[in-house]
Amino acid sequence: MSSSLPGSLSAARRSRDLDDVAGSAVDVVVVGGGVTGAGVALDAAVRGLSVVLLERADLASGTSRWSSKLVHGGLRYLAHGEIGLARESARERAVLMGTTAPHLVRPLPFLVPDVAGRDVSALAAAGGRLGDAVRRSVPGGRGSLRSTRRVSAAETSRLVPGLRAGRGGVVFWDGQLSDDARLVVTLARTAAAHGAQVLTGADVSAVDGADVHVNVDNREAVTLRARVVVNAAGVWAQRLAPSLRLVPSRGSHLVVPGARLGSPTAALTVPLPGSRSRYVFALPQPGGLVYLGITDEPVSGPVPDDDPVPSDAEVQQLLDTVNQVLAEPLTRADVVGAYAGLRPLVLPASAGTGPGDATADLSRKHLLSWDGPVLTVVGGKLTTYRAMAEETVDAVVARLGKGASTSTTGRLPLVGAAPRMVLGRLAAPVRLVGRYGTEAPVVAQLGKEAVVEGRAETVGELRFAVRYEGARSVADLLDRRTRIGLVPADRARAVPVAERVLAEDG
Repeated sequence: MSSSLPGSLSAARRSRDLDDVAGSAVDVVVVGGGVTGAGVALDAAVRGLSVVLLERADLASGTSRWSSKLVHGGLRYLAHGEIGLARESARERAVLMGTTAPHLVRPLPFLVPDVAGRDVSALAAAGGRLGDAVRRSVPGGRGSLRSTRRVSAAETSRLVPGLRAGRGGVVFWDGQLSDDARLVVTLARTAAAHGAQVLTGADVSAVDGADVHVNVDNREAVTLRARVVVNAAGVWAQRLAPSLRLVPSRGSHLVVPGARLGSPTAALTVPLPGSRSRYVFALPQPGGLVYLGITDEPVSGPVPDDDPVPSDAEVQQLLDTVNQVLAEPLTRADVVGAYAGLRPLVLPASAGTGPGDATADLSRKHLLSWDGPVLTVVGGKLTTYRAMAEETVDAVVARLGKGASTSTTGRLPLVGAAPRMVLGRLAAPVRLVGRYGTEAPVVAQLGKEAVVEGRAETVGELRFAVRYEGARSVADLLDRRTRIGLVPADRARAVPVAERVLAEDG
């Protein structure tokens, strides 16, 4: 059954790939199974190169699953005068929404209320109109989102009922991912469908010339030869590129019940006190939760393997900022979960020896850097993963002298993608279509029983993850293929169900 879906990452395929990879020689080894690594693997495979993707833990186990789940057009870049980055973001958003992953991205209104300050909403209106102009200037952007506009007090209250009443605001539009980890898994499966070998639990211990030494599942040593190694390990990239100058920045989010904000349908947008370009967002999620973020805190010292944790100061900062405009302030008792990720920001060569406290002002532009056969790609944003991958593989093709010279990934639908009209006719729940696209009917047939009472995730989703998406552990199922783990109390209740599914389907 597992071979009937494109790019199936089944246990049988993993076993075959491990046997094939040991001692083999390939064009490209990609190290890192986040959005950048998966994007590079896909681009390289589509261009006809032989590709092995090696991920030490699981797909999207690092920074890629800790984002704000947005595909954004780069308004903040405009505030910093980075017009090129804003255009790139707007272009890539249009590609995702229109062609490559329309099932995973939906338009989301962002409300900047006047109760945050009329000067704040006026600035947001000006920025939003500039963003609209940038959007209209890129291919596919003109009709992809609605235009910025002022809204009345009544509409403001309808969009975010928990606001202090009586004032209007400004609404601009951007893109929201159903799930960042799901985008990564979808990319990896699409790469596999085009011939890439995708191996999780494969930790690259060293690159010695053309030899790549891999520790598989912490028990088996494997060596393969690669003409080029692409280091896409994010904040851990310095392990293969010690001379790289990275400044990790922690971005934290809180998880709160949407009902505490009146079950909003727009993202509430509140400026961080003292800043004209940084905002705290209350982002409504399809399952009734709201993600409150995002912070930008510099992180010093070695990057740990363990997941980062929001500091008490970050929790308080997020609550204090959004509470400025709420009728009933949120308290720590309302926080049902929290998460944090480390952004791999690149320190410019012209900078001094220390990052100081200015990570919020560091460019989100990515860096490509060769060191022998190792090409490191680091930095950038989730929205622009495809453009980063294209530029990376351009450099690989130039070095190898083989492979197609131009990328076609901007026109390549990912696994599950289809025009919105087709998606709307699928015989499956809307929520599943928004996560699995054309494969939603398969997921629905695998079981409709709820994993946790009161939540929408189904046993069918867990079974699908094991059979087709390379999930091999409880953490894979609950923390990445589904996001039940963002609410620890729900995760605890889901563990027995996940264990049962792994025993039956693993």
